[in-house]
Amino acid sequence: MIRESGCENCSFFKMEEDHERVVDCTTPNFNGIISVMDPNRSWAARWLRIGKFVPGVYTLAVSEALPEEMQAICEDERVQYIPPKRL
Repeated sequence: MIRESGCENCSFFKMEEDHERVVDCTTPNFNGIISVMDPNRSWAARWLRIGKFVPGVYTLAVSEALPEEMQAICEDERVQYIPPKRL
């Protein structure tokens, strides 16, 4: 699905045009999930800072950082990237 239409929350990555970016921007290494049906009204979505995202299923924490190239795109787009905390 994400290969065909990209990511609605991060369309600036243009994953639908470059399928390698899907691999770069996703990971099977995460902890916990949350489903959000109405991000604007969900206190949990606001607390997790995903209140402006589209409805969907999100991870609570990832253990891998985005590649530097993807981090640079975030910076160019003025999107704050917060790397995962090291345990």
